[in-house]
Amino acid sequence: MRKIIPVLIGCCMLSNAFAQQGKISGTITGKGSAVAAATVTLKPLNITVISDSTGHFHITNVPQGNYVLEVSAVNFISYVNKLTVKGTTAVVKVSLAENTDMMGEVVISGTMKPISKMASPIPVEVYSPAYFKKNPTPNIFESLQMVNGIQPQLNCNVCNTGDIHINGMEGPYTMILIDGMPIVSSLSTVYGLAGIPNSMVKRIEIVKGPASTLYGSEAVGGLINIITRDAGSSDKLRVDLSTTSTGEHNADLTAKFKLSNTVSSLLGINYFNYQQIRDINHDNFTDVTLQNRISVFNKWSFKQKNNLQSSLALRYVNEDRWGGEVQWQPKFRGTDSVYGESINTNRFELISTIALSRYITADLSYNYHLQDSYYGRIKYYASQQVAFAQLRWNKTWGRHDVLMGIPFRYTYYDDNSPATAGANGSNKPAHAKLPGIFVQDQFTVNEKLTSLLGLRYDYNNEHGSIVTPRLSFKYSPDKNNTLRLSTGNGFRVVNLFTEDHAALTGAREVVIASALKPERSWNANFNYTGFITHRKGYVGIDASIFYTRFSNKIVADFITDPAKIIYDNLRGYAISRGVTLNTDFSFTNGIKIIAGATWMDVFEMDKDANGVKTKVPQLFAPKISGTFAISYALSKYGLAVDLTGKINGPMYLPVVPNDFRPDKSPLYSIVNLQLTKTWKKGFECYGGVKNLFNFLPADPLLHPDDPFDKPGGKYFDNNGIARADTNPHGYVFDPSYNYAPVQGAKAFIGIRWYIR
Repeated sequence: MRKIIPVLIGCCMLSNAFAQQGKISGTITGKGSAVAAATVTLKPLNITVISDSTGHFHITNVPQGNYVLEVSAVNFISYVNKLTVKGTTAVVKVSLAENTDMMGEVVISGTMKPISKMASPIPVEVYSPAYFKKNPTPNIFESLQMVNGIQPQLNCNVCNTGDIHINGMEGPYTMILIDGMPIVSSLSTVYGLAGIPNSMVKRIEIVKGPASTLYGSEAVGGLINIITRDAGSSDKLRVDLSTTSTGEHNADLTAKFKLSNTVSSLLGINYFNYQQIRDINHDNFTDVTLQNRISVFNKWSFKQKNNLQSSLALRYVNEDRWGGEVQWQPKFRGTDSVYGESINTNRFELISTIALSRYITADLSYNYHLQDSYYGRIKYYASQQVAFAQLRWNKTWGRHDVLMGIPFRYTYYDDNSPATAGANGSNKPAHAKLPGIFVQDQFTVNEKLTSLLGLRYDYNNEHGSIVTPRLSFKYSPDKNNTLRLSTGNGFRVVNLFTEDHAALTGAREVVIASALKPERSWNANFNYTGFITHRKGYVGIDASIFYTRFSNKIVADFITDPAKIIYDNLRGYAISRGVTLNTDFSFTNGIKIIAGATWMDVFEMDKDANGVKTKVPQLFAPKISGTFAISYALSKYGLAVDLTGKINGPMYLPVVPNDFRPDKSPLYSIVNLQLTKTWKKGFECYGGVKNLFNFLPADPLLHPDDPFDKPGGKYFDNNGIARADTNPHGYVFDPSYNYAPVQGAKAFIGIRWYIR
């Protein structure tokens, strides 16, 4: 009897426990559709299930009590929330937000093959379109101002041409890729980036530091790889229309067409128009160039046997822009009556990736760029063609993942300047041939340690042999923490007239002091990436210490003679060093904060005629800068508020001798505010204010009232000599003093419509 009583008591307790057990059922959605294969975990029981193709999941036999439900899925922010089970069925509806930092995203730029961001031995920053929508812009050039350590720098206050600076280094040191192809040449960085439909962009990958081992010339300071959407997995239709209070109209449209089970096409069209003449600083010059631009991008995807896939993309860009004195008209183009800078651009691109087998891939690209420009009365007519072909072979042997490639790049360049003139004054177009070979071995030592060794050899028809090695290590003590140490070498073959706008303005005479040598750089980068989850969200950390040393750096001397730009190889060396920190805070209450800060010291050590070294700070390179994006989502009402901004510390500017303007810019910030309302069926409306605090730079133009520096005019006598009474310091017209857009606060509004 004594033995039977405990058994009966135990059975009663077990029966009571089963009677009190419940069930959890739910659905998981994200971006307006069901999320399949999401991982659902109930803690502290640690019961895990996977959502089905319709986003549904079920957890049975759950005792009464309080639990924590965790939901995670690729490309979405993890969901963490408390849950109480009372013996009945608990119904849960989980809506996942898109993960804009994309910690688990697949990246390509660091190793030239698909690999998860956390597994890559090379630190790669990844940004999705969702991040850039927090501050919508009509082109990628402006969007990149939201990235910490990246500075889209306007080089001219009249025509608004610009380039992309990475960690303080000028645009020619940044390689721009589209789908991994060197398609955006130095002649057309600003125009190439301004013509890509934003709706075609899947993500943007950024590598800071030399990447010449894989990508060759120009990848000296870093690279930006714009990955476009695949036609097969894209939405059927995307429409984005916007306008601003200053009259900037932008239309972005993408449509998918499926011709068969193996062939699909994605068509993207972007149109931008701005025709308002504004002069808010009263210098008689347009504040922003007037523009009329259309871009058509068509990408085809082809499914092959054995899960192989190839693609072909075509793009055409036409842009007509001008800036100058407000009374300028097309009839004044190229004359000295009214000053204007008029630029007409025609550009065609072809990009193709062909999977020849499981291990071999062929890359092909071609671009043609024609630029018909006048800078005042100075004509600049240039054409450039770049053809690129590459054969890649990738195979894994045990713990070795080997990549080999044979690239070839041919560049044709011709213009009406001395850059392509022969000794007798005849026209002599430049032909640059750059064949090479590279090999890379990614070796997995164990589950925590990975190494990467790469070596590249190139032969330039003008500069001879160039060797670029790199070595990287990645150590991950656990899945949420990773340390990376990378070193590498970069090189750049220089063509001044394709990359330096100051050489084309006509405001200064260009002088090349000696035969220029190719530039070289060595870089070291130590990176830490961490991912911390907690009950109310997660925290992401990405921090780096970088150091780059340049030799043979091409420098432009603006100071020796205010009427000249003197180019020469640096007799010393140049340094770019600093610390950068990116943070990402996400909370289940709807608040998300993405913030980054960079401290850097960028300078040149040059030798004078006596061999004495002098430290010269880099222009347009603020020692302290930062970005932030603070978002709050009210999912119940379909509302989102975004406060974004960029902070720039003082940076050195191109002043002339005895310049009345300060040689350093002030500390300033451009802050933007946006409100977005989302309805069902993929419809959004957004609006807000850019440059909320109405910041404007002071005195961007020197002598705007005499842009032609006319002899016998206000500032120069009949012999062209500066007048002592009106121009004692010998000032000439100069539009290069630029540290912020000459545009005050402006309102914007737009709509988006998606058909999934």
